[in-house]
Amino acid sequence: MPLDPSRTVAELRELRELTGDENGAQRVCWTETWVRAKDWMAEKLAGHPLELEVDEAGNQWWTLRGRSGRELVLGGHLDSVPHGGWLDGCLNVVAGSEVLRRLADEGEPPVTVRLVSWADEEGARFGRSLFGSSAAAGSIADQDELRARRDADGVALPDALAAHGVDLDRAGEARGQLENAVAYLELHIEQGPVLESLDLPLGVVLGTFGVERHQVTFRGQAAHAGSTPIDKRRDALAGAARLELEIREIAKRTGGGAVCTMGGVVTRPGIVTSVVETAECLLDQRHLDPGALASMLADAKDASERFAREEDIEVEWERIWNIEPILFDDALIELADEAIREVAGTSHRLPSGPLHDAAEVARAGVPTVMLFVQSLRGLSHTKLEDTRAEHIELAVEALDRLTTKTLERLA
Repeated sequence: MPLDPSRTVAELRELRELTGDENGAQRVCWTETWVRAKDWMAEKLAGHPLELEVDEAGNQWWTLRGRSGRELVLGGHLDSVPHGGWLDGCLNVVAGSEVLRRLADEGEPPVTVRLVSWADEEGARFGRSLFGSSAAAGSIADQDELRARRDADGVALPDALAAHGVDLDRAGEARGQLENAVAYLELHIEQGPVLESLDLPLGVVLGTFGVERHQVTFRGQAAHAGSTPIDKRRDALAGAARLELEIREIAKRTGGGAVCTMGGVVTRPGIVTSVVETAECLLDQRHLDPGALASMLADAKDASERFAREEDIEVEWERIWNIEPILFDDALIELADEAIREVAGTSHRLPSGPLHDAAEVARAGVPTVMLFVQSLRGLSHTKLEDTRAEHIELAVEALDRLTTKTLERLA
């Protein structure tokens, strides 16, 4: 079976019809629609000399045995957010299946090749992203914290997993799946506007941003909105408003793709007739360079303290979550660049703001690289998400060439 990138486009459209509706993709993990997608994918790979298994975390693995026990892994995820796009995640797996079928029909590869469909990359139902890949990477979150998670209907995470044959207490045993992995390749839509702005179909991902996420609380004094002069107010919202504007300047000064976002502000007492006494802000900062990320955080803290002094209020910081930047493998980045230039003429290197399963695999010490394909209008996690069919076909060709180059390097 020769490589047929147009088949990938057709199969993606078929999956969209099977698991979506007028509001977009509905392949939320641990639901029947997700199971329908998994069964569909298994049918597409049936009839080839592949071994299929589901590990302790619910990840699907197809294995093509090679002359060596070392393993090249291609990966992605079939699950989506509610009302999501037709390509986010599933492109990775469907394109990988096209490459795997081509390899399977050509005979025994020099090393074993595996395709994995990771479980619950999105975390849409329980708010825990990268569940399957973190289990395989050995970095799964604290079990007590996971046991406490509930979905919108009050269903506990362990119960939902059990309904799909997954025992939360044994999910970490999936770690054995990466023991022989010597390289990991993943294709994904960009989910942003950079490639489109450069009029390029494909790019190589340098790594995933590190993230610092904090709650910043400004405390002032509630007072009557009508009788308190402006210069006598201790307005907590003034501190939050000034910080929101400052973090944009911090990102601009830092450069290198830096982003800072104030994603929510809750004020108390929250009535129009009172000066704000408390303003709780959610702050997200991201950068690929750990030093730059640390500097951004320090600058934001310094600014918040300055604003607090000037507004005669107080400020407190509480870290909610953080993850270090993940840099992908230099040698694989070079091979990916070569593959893209061969099929598209020009390549471009860029970081990924969103996290991906590839980041967890890289954290486990497996040499990793990702390819990005252009997203129209930079949109994702919406039914408006789209990529040109010809660009999808180029992405499949690039993934196939990268796979071949990696196999030659590993032989």
